[in-house]
Amino acid sequence: MRQLAVAGLPRNYELFYEAVTAGSRELTEALSALGSRPTQKQLDDVARQFLKRNDCEVVDEAHDTITDKLNEILGLLKKERSSMETYGKILDETSTGLGAIQTLTPEFLNKIVGATAAATKASIQTHAQFANSIGDRSSELRDAREKIEEYKRLADTDPLTQLGNRRAFDRVLSAIYDSNRGVTFGALILADIDRFKTVNDRFGHPVGDRILQIVASIMRSTVKEGAFVARTGGEEFAIVLEGCGEDQTYRIAEDIRQAILNAPFVNVSNGTNYGPITISTGTCMATQAQGPDDLYIKADRALYASKTSGRNRTTRFSSLGDGNLMKNWLLYRRD
Repeated sequence: MRQLAVAGLPRNYELFYEAVTAGSRELTEALSALGSRPTQKQLDDVARQFLKRNDCEVVDEAHDTITDKLNEILGLLKKERSSMETYGKILDETSTGLGAIQTLTPEFLNKIVGATAAATKASIQTHAQFANSIGDRSSELRDAREKIEEYKRLADTDPLTQLGNRRAFDRVLSAIYDSNRGVTFGALILADIDRFKTVNDRFGHPVGDRILQIVASIMRSTVKEGAFVARTGGEEFAIVLEGCGEDQTYRIAEDIRQAILNAPFVNVSNGTNYGPITISTGTCMATQAQGPDDLYIKADRALYASKTSGRNRTTRFSSLGDGNLMKNWLLYRRD
């Protein structure tokens, strides 16, 4: 996205994430056809064509609903104000008139009381209608807000594994460096399923998808509450930890790796064993990096070290020597 000068909007992240993870040739070709520096309108047109529901449409729809209901509430408030002013004017005129009369007869007082009572009754009815109307509009506003919140949740969720997606991960990772506490107690674990392409080629993508779901479930159940777990790519996962030292971070990565190694990946209906499934992991502490991008790069270097030294292991970034860092780690193939 940076190379194409595409704005970092949620709907753009969703579009490119779908192109990378879903393997849609048509979507990939459509994005490539836009060339460098595509306009937002061009990107939105592609999203409308290939995505079932994009956040631009949902947010626009909810925005229109909220705008309409706020305008209706504003109109009701103006009407209520006018009604109150009319009622107040009636009371003022009645009070002034009574003060100017020297002698008040019972018949005249009855007329005054009747007129005031009628005005009061009308005002009460108007207030009741106003309250009901405000309640209706408030309910519709609440529904629109809930729609936006639900879509935000879905937009940050990987549909296959129900973990956070890359967009949510980028936001959580960046938040580490928003405070000194985050930097002091933050850590990142990157994980990658070993030789996953071979599994897909041998058993097919439906089996591969199921394996991804099982691995995601193991990760989610192994980490402590409050940790953020995301699927950041095809077979790539990330875990953002808070309140963990380097040793504890390493143990968590090892616990996940061991749990996946020991998990049965067997089709219960036909007995086919798809395992063993293993992962390689790399860890890095937030204090060892200059920012979120640097933290990701260094954790990825540690992951690369795990891959190149035999897979199915965990490597700390702090354990890497200068010789390891000189490798062209960006060019390795994860399979």
